Order: sequence, then structure tokens, then C-alpha cells
Amino acid sequence: MPFYRFEDFESNYLTPHLSTGKAPVIDGRYIYFCLLHKNAGTGSELHYHPNELLIFPTKGKINAIVGKDRRVVSPGTFVHAPAYARHSMKATEDGNLQYLYIKDKTWTVVGLAEDEAVPDKAMTVDEVNKKYNVGDKDKHQKTQGKSQAIIEGLPVCFHPILDSLDAPARSGRCVNWIEGERLAFGLFEVPAGYAEPESVSAREMFVYVLSGSIDAQAGGERKSVTAGDIVYVPRGESYRLQVRKHARYAVVCSTPWLEDKIDNMSPEEAEQARVNMKPN
Repeated sequence: MPFYRFEDFESNYLTPHLSTGKAPVIDGRYIYFCLLHKNAGTGSELHYHPNELLIFPTKGKINAIVGKDRRVVSPGTFVHAPAYARHSMKATEDGNLQYLYIKDKTWTVVGLAEDEAVPDKAMTVDEVNKKYNVGDKDKHQKTQGKSQAIIEGLPVCFHPILDSLDAPARSGRCVNWIEGERLAFGLFEVPAGYAEPESVSAREMFVYVLSGSIDAQAGGERKSVTAGDIVYVPRGESYRLQVRKHARYAVVCSTPWLEDKIDNMSPEEAEQARVNMKPN
């Protein structure tokens, strides 16, 4: 099925002992695609994970830390946390927070405390919620050993793109593209009447509509999509987007590195990362 909305999925706490973040998770072959919610004044402890993380706020503001860099982030700014980078995301006191939350599937969506080692086997969302309640930081049984969290020497991980998501429309098609080792993020702004040519996707791709109206074709199906709609395109599948009303939309893709890594995992690596397990 190529068309989704997050409201159609169950929402769960992703790392309850370290974070108040709750999200539905759409499970691709290479990508976890989520919309995370945090109440005002709450958020995550400093933590890390072996997978790359992309964050794009759609509502509220984030008190954000990546490595040692601390910033207040609003909708329109993209945050990139490389694999193993220490980070924390907390909602400011003045309102609830919502952001696109994307991870590669070399590990589950469950995070690790900044001072614990990577365990022999990742936990799934279902397992971590059976073991911990929200706020069980002191009850957390940390994996002993050396932490692999990266704190020093990270490059700038904050990328301002728009002043706000309701900023005035630009006169022409505009694309901001940021590509990490494993995942790529693009913010597209496209005027009415522009038709992207029908293409075969070289990468796994999720499209999240922020505003406007688009006639989308994917997986042999057609649908008019608007704010909050998701278009999923597996690698090697054809798709087409035709903008009916000026649109802003986010695109997330896998990279060749990620695809090669997951496609060639040994059974032992796949079991450690739980890549064959549903996230929930």
C-alpha cells in the first residue's frame, strides 16, 4: 500500500525509560518513519544509538543538543544526528512538540543511555515498554562496558531551511537536500501546476506532505494527497507527483550505503539489530 497517515497507526513510547516521546512507526525495508510527540517541558535524557537520526519539527520548539551544540529549534530547521552522536530533544515549556523522526534500520528505534555500552541485542518497542514505564530512568539496567556515544568533534548538525512552515510561498520550485551516510532528507517547495516526471525510484522513499495538494501516483494507485498524507515508494518502483495547489513536502530516502549494509548483513548482525522484527 503506497498511501498512509500517521493517525492510522498505533502510537507507542519509543524509549520510555529515557524519553517521553511517543510515536506511530511506519516500517520500511531500510527506514523507520515516525511522527514523534512530546508534551511541553518534557523530552529525552542525553542518549545515543547506532543508527542515524533525522529530525524535522512540524509543531512547537525543541531544546536540542547534538554532541555539545545546544540550540532552540523551530519548524523549518532540520536536525541531523549522525550514528552514535549523543543528543537530547526536549519540548520547550511554551507548547507541545511534534516532529518527523526518521532512523535507519541498522538498529531499532530504542535508544541507549549516554553512559552505557551497545548491547548484544537491540530491544524492540514492545519489549522496552513491557520492561519500563515512562520515567524509569533509575530502574534502567544499563549494559556494562564502554559507551560508544560521540560527544566531541561533531560537525554542525543544525540546518535552517525556512523561517517557518507557513512562510510566504517562493516564486519557483525550490529544493533543499541534505544527505548523510545512511539517510537523505529533502524539503521541496513546488508551485501549482508543476508535474514531476514519472520516475522509477532508485532508493526507498517516503514523502510527507506539509501543505498544499498533490496528485500522487505510486504502486499502481492514484490519490490526491494533502497535509499529513504520506506516500511510500519502495526502491525500484515508479511514482509521479503533480502539484495542484502550491505544496511543501518532505522527502526521505535511503542511501546506497544503507541498502548495501542491510542487504548484506550476516544472520548474527541482523539478529543483534532486530531488523526482521516489527518495531511495535
